[in-house]
Amino acid sequence: MTPEADGRVIVWRWESCTPAAVRQARSALRYALIQLGIPEDTISDAVLAAAELVTNATEHACGPYEMRLRRVGDELICEIEDGDPFIPEIPRRPSTEPFVPDSDSRDGGLETSITMLSERGRGMPIVDHLTRGSWGFLRSEGRSKIAWMTVVESKDD
Repeated sequence: MTPEADGRVIVWRWESCTPAAVRQARSALRYALIQLGIPEDTISDAVLAAAELVTNATEHACGPYEMRLRRVGDELICEIEDGDPFIPEIPRRPSTEPFVPDSDSRDGGLETSITMLSERGRGMPIVDHLTRGSWGFLRSEGRSKIAWMTVVESKDD
């Protein structure tokens, strides 16, 4: 891993048609973090959070894509750049529990069950939790955006 002039290290590049892009991105990031001596529990959290950002980029934005790491002071930042300049709106966390049983039916009803089992909309809360809120989007030079997240050292709670 050779740093660029700005201190960024390119971990992996891919295109819209790259097969198994998310799996390959996870592997490339895991290898890079191992090379940097990051603890395994921190690597696991970082790889899961980055996979969510990579999934969003490949599903909602055009390529080419690039994953980078860079140091900012004591922090290690992971960046995923895609070819779409649109910055998505970051949804607010709900103030209520995600599943509230409907008192008129036994299990909350079919609509509640479908919502609860939905595969959509859980990625950003996962990223938020694993990065302790240290993530976001920014517009890069040219016509692209960067999803970024801090690689947060795991703490025993």
